[in-house]
Amino acid sequence: MPGHWLLARLGKRVLRPGGLTLTRALLDGLAIGRDDEVVEFAPGLGVTARMILQRRPRHYTAIERDKKAAQWTRRQLPLDPEITVVVGRADQTSLPAASASVVIGEAMLSMQTGEYKRLIAAEAFRLLRRGGRYGIHELAIVPGDMPADEKREIDRQLSSAIHVGARPLPIQEWKALLEGVGFRVVATDLAPMHLLRPLRLLQDEGVVGTLRLAKNLLFDGPARRRVLAMRQVFERYQRNLNAVYLVAQKDNTS
Repeated sequence: MPGHWLLARLGKRVLRPGGLTLTRALLDGLAIGRDDEVVEFAPGLGVTARMILQRRPRHYTAIERDKKAAQWTRRQLPLDPEITVVVGRADQTSLPAASASVVIGEAMLSMQTGEYKRLIAAEAFRLLRRGGRYGIHELAIVPGDMPADEKREIDRQLSSAIHVGARPLPIQEWKALLEGVGFRVVATDLAPMHLLRPLRLLQDEGVVGTLRLAKNLLFDGPARRRVLAMRQVFERYQRNLNAVYLVAQKDNTS
């Protein structure tokens, strides 16, 4: 089972590398309002979706590749004709071009190959109207000039721990990815990647959620060993892994 779904099964609800704090900063940077039509790629457990809906956009569409995950997301959201959950691929959504004013995706590009990262970013560009904004929240490698062999080793260790291919980028490469498909990056920020540290757990899950996760880990030995292995890798590379958000805009001339 991929690491993020294992954590979800154990009761963890916030699975973004920078936690709720960086997600809130990203949403503030996107400045979502009542006139916006929002598309979210890979909404997962629907945590960010609910935060988006609190800002009352005109319409919200979720694109989720996994049918069961899409069903889960749908159950987490209000029944409203302006809220849609679609089973589909982020690189080929089948939605009309220029049909959105905001596209957002979190904790998904880091797990894709370079070409698939580009295809997803290009699809976000296609979906957006002129002046539209694209926001991402991902893992970043630091420092930016880390030797290629050291980056590959981090990728290998992360992939082994979370059972999903992990390919985070330095922040300059994230910027280059978005600029390469036509965007202009207008905002960015970093945060520590403290996904499994106690303080971050309390901040993201609250006391009750943290205790629920701890209880489930206590009574599930195999899951506990998996989670401890993930945390060990995160701690080993704590100086080389950050969470990052970027907000990019499709210029009015695009």
